[in-house]
Amino acid sequence: MRYESLDIFLKDGKDSLAKGPVALIFAEDDVEVASTLRHHLAQGFKTVILFAPDEIDVPKGIVTKIVRIRYNTRAPNMLTHAVNALIAAAPGIWFYYCYNAEYLFFPFCETRTINDLLTFHTEERRDSMLTYVIDLYAGNLWECPSAVSLEDAHLDRSGYYALGRSGNAGPKERQLDFFGGLRWRFEEHVEPSRRRIDRISIFKAKKGLKLSEAHLFNDEEYNTYACPWHNNITAAVGSFRTAKALKANAGSTFDIDTFMWHNSTEFKWNSQQLLSLGLIEPGQWF
Repeated sequence: MRYESLDIFLKDGKDSLAKGPVALIFAEDDVEVASTLRHHLAQGFKTVILFAPDEIDVPKGIVTKIVRIRYNTRAPNMLTHAVNALIAAAPGIWFYYCYNAEYLFFPFCETRTINDLLTFHTEERRDSMLTYVIDLYAGNLWECPSAVSLEDAHLDRSGYYALGRSGNAGPKERQLDFFGGLRWRFEEHVEPSRRRIDRISIFKAKKGLKLSEAHLFNDEEYNTYACPWHNNITAAVGSFRTAKALKANAGSTFDIDTFMWHNSTEFKWNSQQLLSLGLIEPGQWF
């Protein structure tokens, strides 16, 4: 199904939001749009919605399986505008959001669906889930100048750290700012406000909830990494977005011949590797 604008979708297509979880994919360019859609369709989302301008091509075999909304994904605040509109339209529904060339991984995702994950998470009285955005990059930039390669994808196996998140009365409870990956190693090319690698990518909509440009919600409990009594599940978003931007930006591309360093390792495209590296947490889910 295709809609010519977000407003038209909210008027005529709200049936697509009747049952979650719903994946929202924002295509900023044409890089790996099809693989992003296939990946999230395979994870069992009830609805996958693609926000994209007309020039983004989607294979015919995928078009019939998704909802497509014509959308200017280069406009300021485009993601928060769309996400907040859908939150208001579908309270009680679980949502997930990401950009193209980003791929969600959660514990045991090879054998369990996103609905299995959220059923357990709901039983733990959690309405949001912390996801770490793990930078992926091509091992050979001469062969892959865009820095995007599914076959030669790498990630950093270490170099991640967290700092307490400050509030008006001191550090916020159960909230941390996480850093690492390419945005840490090449921080001179990244604005300070964009260096964090944590997102609350998975959340349950409710009346009055709003997402900010900092990928944080106006309900502080949504921004926590765990409940007060034990650790909860966390997930990861494998993302080529930073690598792609660093090689597309004229201010950084000529300074970077390779993203490889002594802590680079091949990405195996499975959750067990991320669990072993400590980049996702199963909590009490076994």
